[in-house]
Amino acid sequence: MPPPLARLPADTPSSDAPLQIGPYRLPNRVFAAPMAGVTDLPWRRLARRLGAGHCVSEMVASRAELRTSRKTALRMNHDGEPGPVAAQLVGVDPDEMAAAAHANVDAGAQIIDINMGCPAKKVCNRWAGSALMQDEELALRIVDAVVRAMQPRGVPVTLKMRTGWCREHRNAPSLARAAQDAGVSLVVVHGRSREQGYGGQAEYDTIAEIKSRLRIPVVANGDIDSAAKAREVLHATGADAVMIGRAALGRPWLPGHVARALRDGVEPPLPDVDAQGRWLLEHLGAHHAHYGAQGIASARKHVGWAVGALPGGASFRAHFNTLLEPGAQLDAVAGFFETLQAAAAAPTPWAHAA
Repeated sequence: MPPPLARLPADTPSSDAPLQIGPYRLPNRVFAAPMAGVTDLPWRRLARRLGAGHCVSEMVASRAELRTSRKTALRMNHDGEPGPVAAQLVGVDPDEMAAAAHANVDAGAQIIDINMGCPAKKVCNRWAGSALMQDEELALRIVDAVVRAMQPRGVPVTLKMRTGWCREHRNAPSLARAAQDAGVSLVVVHGRSREQGYGGQAEYDTIAEIKSRLRIPVVANGDIDSAAKAREVLHATGADAVMIGRAALGRPWLPGHVARALRDGVEPPLPDVDAQGRWLLEHLGAHHAHYGAQGIASARKHVGWAVGALPGGASFRAHFNTLLEPGAQLDAVAGFFETLQAAAAAPTPWAHAA
C-alpha cells in the first residue's frame, strides 16, 4: 500500500482548496513551470488534462518585430488550451512589454506572466529575465506598465522571479512586495539566485520570507520532484502552491500525480507502462500536428526524456533519433512500449515451473 504523506500544519493551505488568480479559480495548487523548448502548447494541453493545476506558456519575446516569426507565432498559439490561458513575456522595455501583453491577450491569453526568473545567458545578456533583478527601478517600471495596460481589460498579471541576482544580494522579498503594491496578482519564486543557475540546491527560507510579507498568493519553485518534496516545501515556506519544473521533463503527468497525492494524503502508484506509452503517443501526435516537419527533430528530446529511465531506454533513444518521418517515430514508440508490456506480462521462470 502506498505510504501516507506527512501531515501539514493546520495553517497551511489545503492542496485542493480554491486558489484564485484574478477572477480565475484553479483546480489545484500544483503548477507546471514554464520552460523554453519544453512546455509548448501540446505539452501544456496534455499536462492540464492529466491534472496540472496551472500551466504557463514558454516565454514570448516582447519585441514587436519578432511576433511575425514562426517561433513566436507558435508560442502565442493557444488553440484548444484549457483556461485560464497564461502567456509569459520576456523583455526589457516597459512600453514593449505592455504592447506585447495586449498582443498576447488578443491571441487568447487570459493571464500575463512577467519573466524575471530565466537565468539563460542569451536572455540575461540583454538584461531580461533574472537580470532585471539587478535593476529594480527598471523591473518595477515594467511591472507597472504591464499591470496598467491589463487593468482595463481585466487581465491579471503574475510574476516569476528568483531569490536575487547572487547569494549576497537576495532582493526578492523587497521586489516581490513592490510588485504586489503595483498590482501583481501572484508571485512565483524559484529558490535559487541567477548566479546559481540550476546548480546546487534550492533554498526555501527566502520564499518563506516573501510569503510572510505578501497578501497575494506565493508559489514555491525549485527541486520539487515528488509529492513528499512538495509537502516538505509547502511546510517550509507556507507557500500557497508549488511549481514543478525540470522533474516534469518527459513526465507531463507529474504535476497531476503530485496534486492527487496532496489531495488524498497518500502517494499513489506511478503510472504503469501502458499509461506512459499512451500518453507519450498522444503527446507525439500532437507535437507533429503543431510543428509540422520541424516536429520530427524537436520530438526527440521529449521522447528521450520519457524513455530514459525505462528498460532499454538508452538504446531506443539512439534508434529513435535516426528516424526521419512522423509515422516512423509513432510506430517506433508504439513498438517500444508493446515490447515493455509484453515483458511485464511474461511469467517468471519460477511461476512457470509452479
